[in-house]
Amino acid sequence: MLNFIARRVLYGLLVLFGVVTVVFILFNVLPGDPARMMLGQRADKASIEAINKDLGLNQPLPTQYFLYLNDLSPISFHHKSNKESIIFLDPTKYEGKQLISLGSYVLIAKFPYLRRSYQTQKKVNQIIAETLVETTVLAVAAMFLATVLGILLGLLSALFKDGVLDRLSLVFATSGMALPSFFVGIVIAWVFGYLLSDYTGLDMTGSLFEVDDLGNGEYLSIRNLVLPAVTLGVRPLAVIVQLSRNSMLEVLGQDYIRTARAKGLSNKIVVLKHALRNALNPVLTAVSGMFASLMAGAVFVEIVFAWKGIGWEVVNALEKYDLPVVMGAVLVIAVIFVVINIIVDILYGVLDPRVRVS
Repeated sequence: MLNFIARRVLYGLLVLFGVVTVVFILFNVLPGDPARMMLGQRADKASIEAINKDLGLNQPLPTQYFLYLNDLSPISFHHKSNKESIIFLDPTKYEGKQLISLGSYVLIAKFPYLRRSYQTQKKVNQIIAETLVETTVLAVAAMFLATVLGILLGLLSALFKDGVLDRLSLVFATSGMALPSFFVGIVIAWVFGYLLSDYTGLDMTGSLFEVDDLGNGEYLSIRNLVLPAVTLGVRPLAVIVQLSRNSMLEVLGQDYIRTARAKGLSNKIVVLKHALRNALNPVLTAVSGMFASLMAGAVFVEIVFAWKGIGWEVVNALEKYDLPVVMGAVLVIAVIFVVINIIVDILYGVLDPRVRVS
């Protein structure tokens, strides 16, 4: 089991290394001058050179790549005192704990440094930390809604196979998987946030934290979560309905279910105690894998509902050509994908020992 976990972790690290390399190459071949973006009309030759030196843009591309890896790595190599060194341990950039001192150089353990925004000069780590909370809340709410309703509808569809509810759920599952999120979001926002707003009390747009018009600061607005969570949850809900229905029908046809019925057990006990527990195994493992997709797929939903999460921030950064924010967000989403997939693989290995030898 330990070898299986080690292999999955190693594969995950290789995937992350590949993502970092692709992101670095992709964003370094794009046109644009970061120094002029940061300085604006105040740009002069000396200031541009200083910015390029601080960002390492005056170095050859392989050196820039090494500096980028050094910034991202949780264990990095720095010069302790020489401020002219390209790997100087700048306290305004790096906060970590010294591991090994090698003369003038030092190895430190730190949180990955994702550079600074060209526009606001804020650390990208801080920008992502502020926005990732709202995206996570949105994804968790959507996944919870999809899981609860999906399992319930799938169970009822299996129990009343070929009935009206079963046929309606199949139509919904097909439509939910086919319709794009941004289209569903526009329809839901228009119908429930505009046409029926007097009855629902919901707005077309809004975020988790809103600013009080009276100047009392930010306040938590849970009602703004309803429409984007429903929109984001439509696709996984459709998948879970179909998956739980098929899994339940397969389990209900097993020999041990017929044996339980033959023993005189009530239909309620057979379904809830014997069938449902076994039918949920593939559903729950699929749910854990879909959560990472929701984190990335929230971009379109956040734009439609003006939900100020990481997707909203990425689109704004793209409009302003603020590449460090975009690069940092892409890497964070990639890390979330990899970590969740590793966890899912390990769960598969625990539930089915045959997976460990593959």
